[in-house]
Amino acid sequence: MLLADDHRMVAEGLRGLLVDEFDLVGIVEDGAALVKAARELQPDVIVADISMPHLSGLEALKQLKRDNPKVRVVFLTMHRDVAYARRALEAGAAGFVLKHSAPAELVLALRAALQGRTFIAPDLAAELLRTANRAGQGAGVDDPVAALTSRQREILQLFAEGKSAKEIASTLGLSARTVEDHKYRMMESLGVENSAGLIHFAIKHGLVP
Repeated sequence: MLLADDHRMVAEGLRGLLVDEFDLVGIVEDGAALVKAARELQPDVIVADISMPHLSGLEALKQLKRDNPKVRVVFLTMHRDVAYARRALEAGAAGFVLKHSAPAELVLALRAALQGRTFIAPDLAAELLRTANRAGQGAGVDDPVAALTSRQREILQLFAEGKSAKEIASTLGLSARTVEDHKYRMMESLGVENSAGLIHFAIKHGLVP
């Protein structure tokens, strides 16, 4: 098992909770480190937060799924909005547990993941089903984040973390001009007028810690 949470105290608490039943191979504190560690350590299951520096848990999962479609990731998060759970499932998450839930829920989620099943926090399961039914009936579900590409979400998170276009370009192996182009396309797509609007969007929708 690999743990990923940008709050070290939370990660250490999880270690104490889970170590009797699961073998811990490592703890990381951001999404980029999660991707690197998962590729190197090949854990049976990963417990990760959604909002982490450098790369969100969701974006990290998408990268890991490209490497290994069978990777099992259980998200442990404070985000109660059903949209986060839906995005996690669409990205291939094996579980979605709320941090305020009883510790037993996380253990159940990990056991389910290791058995190839999916676990959703009971607090969210019913609402998730309702939104899925509405979408199936043609009502649709409003999720503006879905309008962004995976690369745009990476760039938006780094902008919101205070990185300049040049720094983002260096981090992602792009040109500064390409980063700026993505930035203006996002502004147009999301209907915001400036960088502050983009950052506000990123914070509101949980793309940054």
